[in-house]
Amino acid sequence: MFAEILAIGDELTSGQRLDTNTQWLSQQLEQLGIEVRFHTTIGDDLASNVQAFRIALSRAALVIATGGLGPTDDDLTRQALAEATGTELKLHGESLEHIERRFSMRGRQMPPKNQIQAMFPQGSRVIPNPNGTAPGIDLDCSIDGHASRFIALPGVPAEMKEMWQATVVPSLAGQGTVKKIIRHHVVKCFGVGESHMEALLPDLIKRGREPRVGITVHQATISLRITATGANVRQCETAIDDTVQQIHAAVGDLVFGEGEDELQDVVVRQLHEQNKTLATVESSTAGMLAFWLGSVDEQRTALVAGSILPLGELVTQEQVKDAAATAREANKTDFALALGTFCDAESADEYAIALAGPDGVEAITSGLAGHPEIWGPRMAKQGLDLLRKKLLHP
Repeated sequence: MFAEILAIGDELTSGQRLDTNTQWLSQQLEQLGIEVRFHTTIGDDLASNVQAFRIALSRAALVIATGGLGPTDDDLTRQALAEATGTELKLHGESLEHIERRFSMRGRQMPPKNQIQAMFPQGSRVIPNPNGTAPGIDLDCSIDGHASRFIALPGVPAEMKEMWQATVVPSLAGQGTVKKIIRHHVVKCFGVGESHMEALLPDLIKRGREPRVGITVHQATISLRITATGANVRQCETAIDDTVQQIHAAVGDLVFGEGEDELQDVVVRQLHEQNKTLATVESSTAGMLAFWLGSVDEQRTALVAGSILPLGELVTQEQVKDAAATAREANKTDFALALGTFCDAESADEYAIALAGPDGVEAITSGLAGHPEIWGPRMAKQGLDLLRKKLLHP
């Protein structure tokens, strides 16, 4: 079976608030072995909600909505669900009593408008909300002959999560909807572009493969996302391990880490393991390299020094190399990395990275391709990757 998640509210469609409920629910469903194929966000408009509900119910076996269960005129979930499924709203006495008690606990009388929160499409099961006035709705539906189940929960995250764990999860397990286990794993790479990486992994990336392997890119780091499904966790982990080995065999040193690893995490671990130290010198990156390295939890004493040079102070490849050598000598470190953008007219769109070490200084140059926002991160990561490979193959 697969699911669709609906997030409802003008504050979401307008961008005024980030939809974290959908992310959380997707993660929870995955743990139950239920695949989520659609995320839909809808504003507070009745016709739009009815349309979105009908579409979701016609294609997904399980539809989960958050938001729109309040008492105000822009809370339309229950009305939209009734209209989408051709049912009538009926008052649920126990829910009304619960809502009235919630108000009396605060020394207040329930406003008449809150009665709408005790109205449910006929045939619904009530999802109790012990700490709020918006009970959830659980309704079995059939749209155009397609059987589905619609679960509506409040948009307040704390209430939604409590109701999910207490009522929804047991009901899903009890109905036998958990058909498989889903597990993810991420392999991190650096050094080539997205299309080049895909060309290196044609058999792993192809559609229909199990486990699936997807590619995403962020600030020049490539993440290979492995998704495995199976009857149990061990089956998933075995499939993932085999795919990870195939990735390593295909791309070699382009792989630098897994999971949440970033290049700076890997480099700092290498420095500690080999008892080495590093100094950095930067121009045009605003101290990004030193900041990344200094932010690693394991950093402690591995990094001795970092300095920033004014834009334009490093103007040629030779000066970048000299800066690395000088920084290593001045700080008495094992290695020094220098980054600099060329400032002469003939090579204004290039930068150099120099690594000074016990064996001398090596340098690479590259063009400032892509959006300017990526230039700094790419320069810093290219420097880290140069050092990573040096430490990997001393």
